[in-house]
Amino acid sequence: MTSRYRLFLSFLFTTILFAAACSKSSAPGDSATAGKSGGRATIVFMTDFGTANDAVAICRAVMIGIAPDSRIMDITHQVTPFRIEEGARFLEAVSPYYPAGTVFVTVVDPGVGTSRKAIIVKTKKAQYFVLPDNGLVTPVIERDGLDSAREITNPSWMIQAAISSTFHGRDIFSPAAAHLAAGWDFSMVGPVVPQLVRLTLKTSTTTDKGVDGNIIALDDPFGSLVTDIPGEEFKKLGYNLGDKLRIELNKKPVTVPYVKTFMDVPVGDVLLFIDSRGRVSIAVNQGNYSRKFGVEPPGTISISRKGSPIKDK
Repeated sequence: MTSRYRLFLSFLFTTILFAAACSKSSAPGDSATAGKSGGRATIVFMTDFGTANDAVAICRAVMIGIAPDSRIMDITHQVTPFRIEEGARFLEAVSPYYPAGTVFVTVVDPGVGTSRKAIIVKTKKAQYFVLPDNGLVTPVIERDGLDSAREITNPSWMIQAAISSTFHGRDIFSPAAAHLAAGWDFSMVGPVVPQLVRLTLKTSTTTDKGVDGNIIALDDPFGSLVTDIPGEEFKKLGYNLGDKLRIELNKKPVTVPYVKTFMDVPVGDVLLFIDSRGRVSIAVNQGNYSRKFGVEPPGTISISRKGSPIKDK
């Protein structure tokens, strides 16, 4: 009886060791396993599809079909159609708030069906970006650094049906993102991409006379003007809260007070402030600056140093 008991214990111990070894060897080598909450992988989704049709719902269904336990979060599906720079700006703004391992799938893809590559980018923050190789990820990798990038060429990572020439959001990007979220090995998606397409991003310029920048967006639905002038650069110009500035918008002079927040001016008045992302913005308190004054991006903004005259025409 004792010998049988010992034999059983020996067999049990061997079985446990074998199971542990198999579990270790079968774990994904480089998968999106870190960005999970309670065991659920997070996919963050953004497109320019809008919400008037079924495109977003179809993509979400594809992802859930592959990774049913994943959690899908939306940035927006109202990116201005074909506006790659706008999508890149949103992606840069949102991604720092998610942990390593998060899978971002972004479809702003005017080149769909052409020779442009469908790719997965891994940053040095260990986040994954599934998107077309058209510059969408440029500001993210400039901030976080590039770990590696691969082209999506493995058919197993795509929808298991004919690939449309116009709906890669459904057929390539959504299934690839879902496979990452399900723990598939990133290195198996396709070959390394040695050189990514980069956007040439507009940036403000500070001189001894002041700062020249660009109106890059509207903060909709409020119609506030978003600029590319960092708040820290503006503060170098010497202005204090409460000062009135003479600035130029699209080379037209405008007088505007520099304040902290909207209610620091009467309802209906204009203001210049540093927005929540640290950039100079122009707004109307409880109004729509863009609509009221007919100003839309793209455009220019110039701010002289305190005490300097506005530039001559």
